[in-house]
Amino acid sequence: MEHLSQKQKVTVMIALMASMFFAAINQTLVSTAMPRIIAMLGGMEYYSWVIMIYLLTSTVATVLVGKLSDIYGRKPFLLSGILVFMIGSFLTGLSNDIVQMIMFRGIQGIGGGMLMSVTTMAVGDLFAPRERAKWTGLMMAIFGFSSVIGPTLGGVMIDHMDWHWLFWAFLPLGFVAMLMIWRMFPKKTEGKSESIDYLGSLFLSLSIVALLLGFSWAGTKYDWGSPQIIGLFAAAVVFAVILVLIERKVKSPVLPLSLFKNGVVTISNAVGFLMNAGMMGAMVYLPFFVQGVQGLTPTQSGFVNMPMSLTMIVLSSLVGRWMSKSGKYKRYAVIGISVMIVGMVMMAYMNSIAMAVASMIVFGLGLGLSMPVFMLAVQNAVPMHQLGVATATTTLFRNLGGTIGLAVLGSVMNSSLTRHLEEKMAAGAVAGLAQVDPQTAEKMSAFLNPQILLDQPKLASIRAAMPDQLQSLLDSMLTMLRSVLSDTLSTVFLYAAGILGVAFVLVFLLKEIPLRSSADSGR
Repeated sequence: MEHLSQKQKVTVMIALMASMFFAAINQTLVSTAMPRIIAMLGGMEYYSWVIMIYLLTSTVATVLVGKLSDIYGRKPFLLSGILVFMIGSFLTGLSNDIVQMIMFRGIQGIGGGMLMSVTTMAVGDLFAPRERAKWTGLMMAIFGFSSVIGPTLGGVMIDHMDWHWLFWAFLPLGFVAMLMIWRMFPKKTEGKSESIDYLGSLFLSLSIVALLLGFSWAGTKYDWGSPQIIGLFAAAVVFAVILVLIERKVKSPVLPLSLFKNGVVTISNAVGFLMNAGMMGAMVYLPFFVQGVQGLTPTQSGFVNMPMSLTMIVLSSLVGRWMSKSGKYKRYAVIGISVMIVGMVMMAYMNSIAMAVASMIVFGLGLGLSMPVFMLAVQNAVPMHQLGVATATTTLFRNLGGTIGLAVLGSVMNSSLTRHLEEKMAAGAVAGLAQVDPQTAEKMSAFLNPQILLDQPKLASIRAAMPDQLQSLLDSMLTMLRSVLSDTLSTVFLYAAGILGVAFVLVFLLKEIPLRSSADSGR
């Protein structure tokens, strides 16, 4: 689409930014509210699944749509992505229990995966890498802007409205984005037809699903060494081997193996995988500290998240301009990841809201510096006819990193939580339980679950209904639970910092190819 005039390109970008904002705001809106929603529906043990199913289905959709959009054009997949996302959002708002929410979030993830990945591909179609850097930074800023208003608005809504409206409020924006794409986005010009790699698509999907299910269930539903988990990992390996055999023979592979011979693509994907894995610690578990340990409402939790998003917006926009001007990008990745590590270590030792805000500012600075780099590096290193599948592959590794990182950190969270709780109980942290009659002690023991810290209205009503003696006992139990949760989160954040440390080492292996000023198809 580089043949379009600058005015036409800007018009198309407006439509793409509307689509990006629609998908992003619907994700960030529920981030601070999700602990409260899960507490209302019940099933805290499935909390990570609500997020993980979205990542799983969006990951599969992302990689499949990459090659298909190279063949059939971006427009059909942008439109269908918006439609599927809207259907998933509407159904999620109708959920009556945690199982329904997980199912409908899966549908939402299919649409979200299509929408977010094809939007990024379309920016690559419009602009040469050097000019693309500026627009990539702007798209990152759009996502950052949604991260500013989304958590805060979501917190206000969950405090003052029925939670269902978090999934319905922005559905009209979906219709607007759909109309803009329909009217403004150009159709694909007819090119030579290509065959679709159905077998490759099947075994790629099977290997991803088996791998992610293995990491999702390991340490929670089954032990890491159980036959079920070993079987899933073995199946993932077998499906991956079959996929490689298929991709070596087909004319138009869904995942071209030649991509992985490109060092820039391989290192960028590895770093993106690790960055997203570590980043999940901040994005998912910080609300647990703010709401569970510090006792803030979801609305206030949204304000704590805001500094990270603001710093990310500013830095990603500036980095896009700096890369466009200089044609260089590696320095921003090195500095950005190191700053992210500092921010994550600060989270591990935070003991106040002020410290939480400071750590989020530092983490946001690192995100803003590093996030625009790796997608741009990959797109700059591949020929135009592979732009869609290369973009999808990079998004695939990011999503895999986020999903596997969430599973690993979730397993760390659960095991650490159990260990710290047992240690506190063995040390007699709640001695008051031994001073009440057995029947009352049994009832009070039901509150020895950190999940109760996340639903403050329910907690307040329970406390108000108790006699004074039991209120003081409940207070001591809650103090112990907050200490347990705080210690557990420190462990999670340190693990996340370690993952980012590996990414920091790998980024030094990234070969820097100066950004091209034209979309030279010869690359």
